[in-house]
Amino acid sequence: MNAFFIANSALLGVGLAMDAFSVSMANGLREPTMGKMRMSAIAGTYGFFQWLMPMLGWVCVHTVLLFFTAFQKFIPWIALLLLAWIGGKMLLEGLRGGEIGEDDPGVSFSALMMQGIATSIDALSVGFTIAGYSFPSAFVCSLIIAVVTFIICIGGLIIGRTVGTKLSGKAAILGGIILIGIGLEIFLRGVL
Repeated sequence: MNAFFIANSALLGVGLAMDAFSVSMANGLREPTMGKMRMSAIAGTYGFFQWLMPMLGWVCVHTVLLFFTAFQKFIPWIALLLLAWIGGKMLLEGLRGGEIGEDDPGVSFSALMMQGIATSIDALSVGFTIAGYSFPSAFVCSLIIAVVTFIICIGGLIIGRTVGTKLSGKAAILGGIILIGIGLEIFLRGVL
């Protein structure tokens, strides 16, 4: 593994992490009192899924290519539905005047898992890109993508948390709009 491989993997990570970065900002808006452990858990979840999806894509290319090709057309729809549902719930809560207090648990485990899948499902396609790699190389590439995602998402959470503190009650509305917008962006990018 040379410097070009590492740089290429890191650039893939930056490109793939942009949706997770935006969702991280929305979560930071939603939960402005979030602590470092919670931030690490959220960013770690996105990093894990950004590692998992390229590896699943790599495995599919090497085993069940026909199934993956048929499934690929549903990826934009899945991302849109998951993010629109989560964002819609957040938006409605904000419009109903649901104040986010210190006792608010923030994004639930199930919502976090759905966000992780929705923001990384397009990374399945990277399995095609890295299909020529050996398994260890594909694993390391996916690991680099995960680390880059983790770092970028920590930044998104910090930005969202800072802005969320300033926006107070309007944070849930803005966070919901961001999630719905990301879902639409993934959908349009995948369909067009």
